[in-house]
Amino acid sequence: MVLEDKMISVQTLERQLMMQNETRERQMAMQIAWSREFLKYFGTFFGIAAISLTAGAIKKKKPAFVFPIVPLGFVLAYQYDMGYGTLIQRMKGEAENILETEKSKLQLPKGMITFENLEKARREQSKFFIDK
Repeated sequence: MVLEDKMISVQTLERQLMMQNETRERQMAMQIAWSREFLKYFGTFFGIAAISLTAGAIKKKKPAFVFPIVPLGFVLAYQYDMGYGTLIQRMKGEAENILETEKSKLQLPKGMITFENLEKARREQSKFFIDK
């Protein structure tokens, strides 16, 4: 009987992990899809702005009109890298590096939350509402 209970709890845990992973994958897919969609609109804006600013710089003979193209170009490059490039893989690699070599930066203030801490906070909160 005990073995069956452990098997059921292991299966439940595996299902929960699979569900969490499926949710994470869907969220990442939505983020990438958002970047690709944003890139279409921003790319159009960037193209029109670049042509207009360049034409204005030539017509007015003021090269300063071309300077806004630089920061806009960085945004365009970032969105392209996010949607079609290797940004996600580089971020994953950096995250793995942080997990392996900089574990201390990931610690929660006051350490890991425990059941006892949650119960203490719950009791204090319920006393607060009972007193009112």
